[in-house]
Amino acid sequence: MPEVSFQPTLRGPNITLLPLQPEHLASLQQAASDPLIWQQHPEPTRYQPEVFAGFFQSALASGSAFTIVDHHSQQVIGSSRYYDWDPSKHHIVIGYTFLTRPYWGGSTNAELKKLMLDYAAQFAEMAWLCIGSNNMRSRRAAEKLGFTFSHEQLDVVDGIPRDRVHYYYQLLQPASCV
Repeated sequence: MPEVSFQPTLRGPNITLLPLQPEHLASLQQAASDPLIWQQHPEPTRYQPEVFAGFFQSALASGSAFTIVDHHSQQVIGSSRYYDWDPSKHHIVIGYTFLTRPYWGGSTNAELKKLMLDYAAQFAEMAWLCIGSNNMRSRRAAEKLGFTFSHEQLDVVDGIPRDRVHYYYQLLQPASCV
């Protein structure tokens, strides 16, 4: 199997996912500065610049993170990434996703996930989401997009134990969540 690129540029009808670059810090930090984005998140202080800086550095180091740009406004509206690629099982996780509040509840998250799932379907058979157990907004969004609940477990994330729920999406064909 040829080597997989985990940071292609992905274009949809309304958004583009660009490979995360150091120069995206200021615009992503601005997008993430709303405390309500992080209210149900396991790391509710991520809106703070010093906390977000650590998140950004981790995303940059991953080599698999994206900056999400709205085509119409040219505004940076969030970020997401691939992680935990398991080539033996052909499983990958999509996560660390956030969108600014004007893009909640509409079609943006579906478009984002469809772009990422369709690309992952070229090399993976299963995509996973791992969500903080108390993040009901993200859990509902996962179910709305066609992900199936699998299990709940205590995971260690960045050295911190966190209760998370796991959802999967079978990648036998292009994603249908849009």
